Amino acid sequence: MTEQNTLSTLEIIKDQIINNPVVLYMKGTPQFPQCGFSGQVVQILKLSGVENYKHINILENPDIRQELPKYANWPTFPQLYVNGELIGGCDIVTELYQSGELKEVFAAIK
Repeated sequence: MTEQNTLSTLEIIKDQIINNPVVLYMKGTPQFPQCGFSGQVVQILKLSGVENYKHINILENPDIRQELPKYANWPTFPQLYVNGELIGGCDIVTELYQSGELKEVFAAIK
């Protein structure tokens, strides 16, 4: 049994968020997003110069898909985390990108 199997879904989520500077919970993958909102956040990350980030395809991880909204108190996907904090979903990420504030968020991790 691997360590992943002995951790609860909540512990796995916490571990992913804490141990990766940028985490995107999305539908699909960066190469093949399965919804427009996920695709838009992937594009914003790319335009922001963020190439190394952990992505979790919630369509392949039903436990995470079910538990993450409870953990984050955020009901929708995608969800972007930077330095352990929830930045938001597509609308908020887009607003922060357009205002230039997202650049400042990412500057703290580079």
